[in-house]
Amino acid sequence: MLMRSIEADNISAGHAIRVGNLSKRFGPVTAVDQISLDIANGEFFVIVGPSGCGKTTLLRILAGLEMPTEGSIDVVVPAGSTRPVSSVVFQGDSIFPWMTVWDNAAYGLRMRNAPGAQIKEVVGHYLDRTGLTKFAGHYPHQLSGGMRQRVSIVRAFANDPEILLMDEPFSALDAQNKLLLQEELLQIWEEHKKTVIYITHSVDEAVILGDRIMIMTAHPGRAKTILPVPLARPRSVMDLQKDPIFGDLVYQIWTSLREEVQHARKLDEARGCKA
Repeated sequence: MLMRSIEADNISAGHAIRVGNLSKRFGPVTAVDQISLDIANGEFFVIVGPSGCGKTTLLRILAGLEMPTEGSIDVVVPAGSTRPVSSVVFQGDSIFPWMTVWDNAAYGLRMRNAPGAQIKEVVGHYLDRTGLTKFAGHYPHQLSGGMRQRVSIVRAFANDPEILLMDEPFSALDAQNKLLLQEELLQIWEEHKKTVIYITHSVDEAVILGDRIMIMTAHPGRAKTILPVPLARPRSVMDLQKDPIFGDLVYQIWTSLREEVQHARKLDEARGCKA
């Protein structure tokens, strides 16, 4: 298996990630099977699939937290870049409970020994964008679940990675907070158009956020299809709900995904019978 970063002088029109025939096996179990895809620089790429199809495993491989069994990953970075290749926003609370909101948001920059003035400017900017400025001195236990997840997003963007990896960051939130954070995420992303790989179980969320959506098959996880999202940017979460293109695309994705969810359920039932 080969995983490498490739420096390029001009990547504005090229790909940021190239995955070739990627597979991951855990003993006799194949979690991810022969996935190949190109993700463009600045693209918001969303992955949906039934539970257990290998979505998170694929994301962890891209983050360098798991090693694939076979295949290759090329990550293109600007020549001379000193920024981290990737930052990850996880599904659950991943901020440090002993740190304030400000210190959590500044953590990545401090680990990179960024100048104090830069930390103050960048962290202040993102806290302001997410409405967290007045909570800068608070600790995580003093915040709501939605606010803690905002801190995770601020920390990831403030670290200024080449690629942002997000694993169902809003799945534990209520519907109202989820809509608000989707809107905030879109607004923050519009500033710099970072390359994002985003995992979700929500078809609506996938269409709201994504430029393209990959639907994965039930176990083992393969790329069933990749669909473009023909919705103009910038986007308003509420306005999209009224767009007939939005509804048609949600229906198309769900129809394809439902087959995989039903197949996954049959596999689970078969395993239960054998047990």
